[in-house]
Amino acid sequence: METETHRYMLVVEYDGAPFTGWQRQENGLAVQQLVEEAIEVFAGRPVRLHCAGRTDSGVHALHQVVHVDLDRPMRVDKIRDATNAQMRDHPVVVREAREVTQAFHARLSAVRRHYLYRILNRPAPASVDRGRVWHVRQRIDAEVMHEAAQRLVGHYDFTTFRATQCQGRTPWKTLERLDVTREGDEIHIRAASRSFLHHQVRSMVGTLAQAGIGRWRVQDVADALHARDRRACGPVAPAHGLYFTGVDYPAEALVSPGETTKP
Repeated sequence: METETHRYMLVVEYDGAPFTGWQRQENGLAVQQLVEEAIEVFAGRPVRLHCAGRTDSGVHALHQVVHVDLDRPMRVDKIRDATNAQMRDHPVVVREAREVTQAFHARLSAVRRHYLYRILNRPAPASVDRGRVWHVRQRIDAEVMHEAAQRLVGHYDFTTFRATQCQGRTPWKTLERLDVTREGDEIHIRAASRSFLHHQVRSMVGTLAQAGIGRWRVQDVADALHARDRRACGPVAPAHGLYFTGVDYPAEALVSPGETTKP
């Protein structure tokens, strides 16, 4: 007789600096391992988390989404608080939890993922945001950077902006949004797509920065894209400026057990 399982969606926030990334690694502590071990304390058995988007070492998350199956029902506030109690010595928290149906899958149900990249653009380096922004001393023209970014929006072969170790099935992706704005001393780059290639956002940001500081023309960015050659990419932006900020799901994917969707 099969044991009944209850599926829970968790929204997780973390500072990526101390970790080897989201996915379990043999060479250090990963966020996945930390959260799984925290849940196992009160679940009483091994669990496995599935996430919406794996993040590399040093990359942060403000709204990572995961799901986990438990063999007994639990109050969602208890899941959140009990998990956080086990992780109190680490910069990781479960912001919220909710029960979902077995049809929900954190990765497979997602229709859009969102990232933010922060550049601190001033002569003085970061203090309280050290390790959370990329410091660029040279003055960046955000409008030029944004103009260049629009050359990358659309359905393209993003081989130029794909890490050599990327395991993606195809380099073709549809980039829905790539906006660049200045907010005081910071340059913010916001990207949205159903899915991204390994290092795609950081590669695009590093290339766009070359246009922003005047080393590249806007057309050079477009030419780099159409070269479909990793060697045409600009310097890759560091991991510590990147944030996983959200995931979009269709309403029917977030239905709780016992609920019905409206026709």
